[in-house]
Amino acid sequence: MQDQAARLREIINQRRSFSNTVNEKNKASAMPSSSTRIICVTSGKGGVGKTNFTLNLAIALSKLNNRVVIIDADLGLANVDVVMGVLPKYTLLDVIKGNKELEDIMVTGPNGIKIISGGSGVLDLIDMPQDQITHLIDKFENISNYADIILIDTGAGLSKSVLSFVLAAHEVIVVCTPEPTAITDAYAMIKTIGIKDKSKKLKLLINRVENVNEGKITFEKLKNASDKFLNINIEKLGYLLEDIHVSRSVKLQQPFIIQFPNSPVSKNIELIASKLTNDKVELDNNNTTTKGFFNKVISLFR
Repeated sequence: MQDQAARLREIINQRRSFSNTVNEKNKASAMPSSSTRIICVTSGKGGVGKTNFTLNLAIALSKLNNRVVIIDADLGLANVDVVMGVLPKYTLLDVIKGNKELEDIMVTGPNGIKIISGGSGVLDLIDMPQDQITHLIDKFENISNYADIILIDTGAGLSKSVLSFVLAAHEVIVVCTPEPTAITDAYAMIKTIGIKDKSKKLKLLINRVENVNEGKITFEKLKNASDKFLNINIEKLGYLLEDIHVSRSVKLQQPFIIQFPNSPVSKNIELIASKLTNDKVELDNNNTTTKGFFNKVISLFR
């Protein structure tokens, strides 16, 4: 009888332990992630395909079981929405004015990605009182509930607004094409980032290459110049081939990875998404939340 009683107590304790473990896991999954990756996509000049790349990358990442949110931070230009053929009803400005919650302005895109249109909202942060900014920053923290990866699509060039997002992000993808002016402007962007923060993790995406060799040559030009003159290391993210399916998808206002999934450029973007997903990133403990990111953006912007 004593052996049976002991065995019964052991079974009960095992079940309690299992129940506690399940409850802890459920609590953990319900909590916002503190390690959301924030990747800023930028370029030295406009017209290099940055926004199209960002949107298709987001979809490719989502297909690899990543929850992705795009923030269109190209102030005043809803480029992501144009490429998708969707006109957002609300923007970040509505949140700043207190008319809407962050969840209300999110647009759901292909494969469940979420899109937030910045509009001119970020510019309004300059004149906001500190207590309103603090309240707004608390709202931004909720984005972590929806995202494993946040992609920030900035404007092009070296404006203060662009650099604020770039310098606050955990990682930066610089988009460039093989054109000489694009290479020169990409170098200027890399140089400016390096002056402000040499530890920034920089990746280079070469877009619209005629073949892999052209992509390699363009990357080596920028890498060698950055190593020699700036002492900055740039990682090669990959290349996107010049593909007629890209322009066709833009005219259709559909992402090419959805409209033409078997095209060469779609295969390129899938490889890049896989590389990013498998990339092990150590996040700064002081800036692992969206709250920390937006605090830094605003401090740099003001």
